[in-house]
Amino acid sequence: MGDAAIVGSGPNGLAAAVTLARAGLRVAVYEAAADIGGGLRTQPLFDPEITHDICSAVHPMAAASRFFREFGLAARGVELLTPAVSYAHPLDGGRAALAHRDLGTTCAGLGPDGERWRRLMGPLVRHGEGVVDFLLSGQRALPRDPVAPLLLAPRILVHGTRLGAARFAGEAAPALLTGVAAHAVGELPSLAGGAVAALLGQLAHGPGWPLPRGGSGRIAEAMVDDITAHGGTFHPGRAIGDLRELGGYRAVLLDTGVPGLLDIAGRALPDRYARALRRFRYGPAAAKADFLVSEPIPWADPAVGRAGTVHLGGTHAELAREETRTARGVRSRAPFVLLVDPAVTDPGRARPGRRPVWAYAHVPNGDDTDPVELIRSRVETYAPGFGDTVLAARGMSGRGLEAYDANDVGGDIGSGAMTVWQGVARPVARLDPYRTPVPGLFLCSSATPPGPGVHGMCGYLAALSALRHRFGIREVPSLAPVA
Repeated sequence: MGDAAIVGSGPNGLAAAVTLARAGLRVAVYEAAADIGGGLRTQPLFDPEITHDICSAVHPMAAASRFFREFGLAARGVELLTPAVSYAHPLDGGRAALAHRDLGTTCAGLGPDGERWRRLMGPLVRHGEGVVDFLLSGQRALPRDPVAPLLLAPRILVHGTRLGAARFAGEAAPALLTGVAAHAVGELPSLAGGAVAALLGQLAHGPGWPLPRGGSGRIAEAMVDDITAHGGTFHPGRAIGDLRELGGYRAVLLDTGVPGLLDIAGRALPDRYARALRRFRYGPAAAKADFLVSEPIPWADPAVGRAGTVHLGGTHAELAREETRTARGVRSRAPFVLLVDPAVTDPGRARPGRRPVWAYAHVPNGDDTDPVELIRSRVETYAPGFGDTVLAARGMSGRGLEAYDANDVGGDIGSGAMTVWQGVARPVARLDPYRTPVPGLFLCSSATPPGPGVHGMCGYLAALSALRHRFGIREVPSLAPVA
């Protein structure tokens, strides 16, 4: 049959397949859905000429992670378009805080907090690659840049606690930082949120927060092309329900959540390991809304319309309160909303009188409420008249998201709560978190370190583990494009 089977074709499954195929192995990828890509799918929803990113849309880590740096998206024809304003955070009264890609411009817009922002982000930006490689790793080896953890530790300890907001004099800077911390999807402030704010915050002033021209599906296409070019095969529409279906392979790598691991390999897993897996905890859900609109969003502050990503959550205090309530299972009337108008960065995504808008709201895990009106009203708070531009809309609740992708338990798009403990001991505490007790079985999904995001590192690190332990290959294969 082959050397290695990958179950699931999300970004981590594809990264694992790329790595193994580049090592000369015969690789087969099995995907339950009819199309390949997982969270990297781009499809028309309402209009055949307008495409929507079904899951992820903006990819700061695809521009920065070790896997994608070595894979070389640009050389493969994937153009990452980077807006001058990485993200914006509207506030009441028509005000907004802007995180420009240029750090100096950002600081100038933050008034008395500008110098504080420079001291916070400047050193991280200067050591950006080291920061990324440290946080997007298995956290089980010495860092390439020993300065990176020394810079990160005090910043996470301050801005991951209640001390953080007190470091700023005004409302704009703490709101700007808290909006980034909310990408951790959990209670705020938190150490996990502080780490995410440091990682994504410095990327906003470095490589930026880009969108692939044409949509997220372009990243998946480039990875599929490389796997195919190196002999890999794909089996879409083929769900794997039992590990024994893959008995002919020397290694099996599961790009599934913890429930998928238990379902597929349950009988083969030792009881102690299976019990530890069942203690794995999940975070709040993301409820998604896709809109087809007639014109750019009418933001009260027009400068917001230049941002690639927009965070809707109000002040630091408001956002921290509502994220914490949501994490504790309380439905919010004013949830955090992450919004992208793709045509701001990629004008080719729009047609006259028609353009896509992508948005997520954070809701309690398992919430089954259609989020369209909730998200529309949140946007209206900062962009009066938005509702009048909506031509069509589709909502997907947190529970609906799980039905779409079983890895997103209760709508948790991170495949498990991002706490300090579950950020490292993910899904259980093991020296090699990718290698299960079953010989030849590996987990390569976001349920392993470094966790969620389109960075490919979970799949890459799991593949390296499989190469070492199953095939005796210790040389790291080149991922660079082949002429």
